Amino acid sequence: MVKTVDEQILLIKRGTVEIIEEEELRRKLERSIKEGRPLRIKAGFDPTAPDLHLGHTVLLQKLKVFQDLGHHVIFLIGDFTGMIGDPTGRNEARKPLTREEVLKNSETYKRQVFKILDRDKTEVVFNSQWMDRLDARGLIEIASKYTVARMLERNDFSERFKRGRPIGIHEFIYPLIQGYDSCVLKADVELGGTDQKFNLLVGRELQREFGQEPQVIITLPLLEGTDGKLKMSKSYGNYIGIEEPPEEIFGKIMSISDELMVRYYELLSEVPPERLEEIRSGKVPPRQAKEELAFEITARFHGEDRARKAREHFYRVFVRKAVPEEMEEVRIRIEDEEIWIPRLLTMAGLTSSNSEGRRMIEQGAVSIDDRRITDINASIRTEGSHIVRVGKRRFKKVTFQRSL
Repeated sequence: MVKTVDEQILLIKRGTVEIIEEEELRRKLERSIKEGRPLRIKAGFDPTAPDLHLGHTVLLQKLKVFQDLGHHVIFLIGDFTGMIGDPTGRNEARKPLTREEVLKNSETYKRQVFKILDRDKTEVVFNSQWMDRLDARGLIEIASKYTVARMLERNDFSERFKRGRPIGIHEFIYPLIQGYDSCVLKADVELGGTDQKFNLLVGRELQREFGQEPQVIITLPLLEGTDGKLKMSKSYGNYIGIEEPPEEIFGKIMSISDELMVRYYELLSEVPPERLEEIRSGKVPPRQAKEELAFEITARFHGEDRARKAREHFYRVFVRKAVPEEMEEVRIRIEDEEIWIPRLLTMAGLTSSNSEGRRMIEQGAVSIDDRRITDINASIRTEGSHIVRVGKRRFKKVTFQRSL
């Protein structure tokens, strides 16, 4: 059953920061119902890294809302713009990616997005499809539609200009191409993070210049990471990857603050509005609400069976303080009678380097057979089997074998 315009707007507005312009969106939705023509909804992602995290899924979830409302969703992979590098929020030029890097990351994006979007109802496009065919004359025509003065209205450009930091001409081209994508795709609506507002507005202007009805733009907030302070990012170590093991996803969500939990509900959950209001108002105990959220998000990416096992794992390990029933066993062949514990952690795959192992010990995050290790110079005898734990969720059973 087709929802009314008011019902659609209520769902679309949830968790959004700004709609430019809401009245335009209303008119587009009214026309869509009258003509039986779905709106064309666009969101672009530059494949700058191989993995998607929950921060990326804020836009994907909103795309899914439009998809569930019967509209046509276009998932744009910016393989061409990825080679330029998005200057948004940068104090210096971003290093462009090679075509090989972009294509490799694009393949993982295509796989990961269908954990949220319906594969059969999603149009996946690459902007190299038209940009590789655009000649110099076409690029000059696009560039003629926008002025340098307008470009310098953008905060990151204006700050760099004031401080005498270099701005490459190719960086001006980036928002123009993002806007031109909307012209090629004839987008009715484009979604983006709040940091993308300038680029989205360029799309509106270019559509007018090319004789199209301007797209409505919808901005969504940048999701804070598990620390509740910085935006979610792999480089900050506060991210939750959508392809992480279910136990990691469940445990990380259970570790966030009660205040951050509400924000995650608003931006990531699909609970009905009335349930969301109960959670906001505190009618649902925070621990219960957090567990429901952890289960919902884990099940979204790994299925309900694995989400149930992740919940059982969490209660067994973190509530009852027991070791996991199932854990990976690592067999280490070694001739020495003792092994330095940071080296053991690296060989077992629990840390990426000996220096990281030292840091984990200094932070009190390492235990062997339930005994916390505090001395970074400590060693352990290389005999028998041991349960080695790093942090709250990483366990391995290490069995030593003497080399022949």
